[in-house]
Amino acid sequence: MFYREDWDKIKEIYKVWWNKELDYPLLQVASPKEGIKDYEGYDGWGFLRYKSCPEKNIDLFEKRCSETFFGGESFPNLWMNLGPGVLASYYTDFLKFDGNTNTSWFECPLPWEDVERLEFKEDGEWWQYTKYITRLSIERGKDKFIVGTTDIGGVLDVLSSFRGAKNLLIDLIEEPERVLYMSDKILRSWFKVYDDLYSMIKEYQEGTSAWMGIWCHKRWYPLQCDFSYMISPKMFEKFVAPYLIEQCKWLDYSIYHLDGPGEIPHLDILLDIPELTGIQWVPGEGNPQCDSPRWFPIYKKILAHNKLLVLQSFDDKNNISRIFDEFSGKGVLISTWFDSETGAREFLKSVR
Repeated sequence: MFYREDWDKIKEIYKVWWNKELDYPLLQVASPKEGIKDYEGYDGWGFLRYKSCPEKNIDLFEKRCSETFFGGESFPNLWMNLGPGVLASYYTDFLKFDGNTNTSWFECPLPWEDVERLEFKEDGEWWQYTKYITRLSIERGKDKFIVGTTDIGGVLDVLSSFRGAKNLLIDLIEEPERVLYMSDKILRSWFKVYDDLYSMIKEYQEGTSAWMGIWCHKRWYPLQCDFSYMISPKMFEKFVAPYLIEQCKWLDYSIYHLDGPGEIPHLDILLDIPELTGIQWVPGEGNPQCDSPRWFPIYKKILAHNKLLVLQSFDDKNNISRIFDEFSGKGVLISTWFDSETGAREFLKSVR
């Protein structure tokens, strides 16, 4: 790989990690290269910011790659970022982007009668655009960088875009059959989107990646239900878990995006899914980040269930070693960023 010359060696490490046989932590450590002063331009939202000329986003990404030190097992990952849960727009053609706040949203609340008539639009603007930028990226990226699948979204999160979050909370009680009917339809579309994009990507690239920035030699994807922080474990078991189980069985590997303390009540249900490979813990804004001992009991539980553990946000990188002091590091992935190549290299020396 042009931007990671030892990629063949790195790939083998990822394979061992996915199979839960790596005895040390997987470390993704990156920084600007030594001597780079102007590290601006690429911000991850270019496929929306430059929609009329997406090639510009790829140009900016390649410039960023040329200026980046990829340490440990980090690698250049260009994923098709149109916002979380873009599958909703493949039904409605509704997507709004605010370039000032780097936010996109899909919520377009509709009455149930209209929701039930929604169908996946094969010729829709956003689905066609997703395929276009994926094709563009894999052709440009062959042997240079990894291309990651777009953020398809969680099944109930997509339905929340159709109904509105407040309405959907009521629907879980008053319209459960309608919720399940639409969830089934969304799941079928989820599989279609993944399959269609994977069929394109595999022509040019070995393996898969996504917004979480992890490469896998087979088909993997981050699973999620951000909506679930508002519902009980009983509701989670009925409306979320069955679809996660189907996704886990369909994929070769999967990691659940556990987003904030509001989702912790669902952890036991997730850990009881045999086919789920791992958990990514995200503490959320306003909470101590992944280096805090407050979360160590959660890590212990996840690792005790033979699940992989992904940690990607830290208040103080000097505290990351505490995690390795507490746990062996086996099954753990740490992803972090340094402001200088010197700092990144020193960190790698200190923990390896």
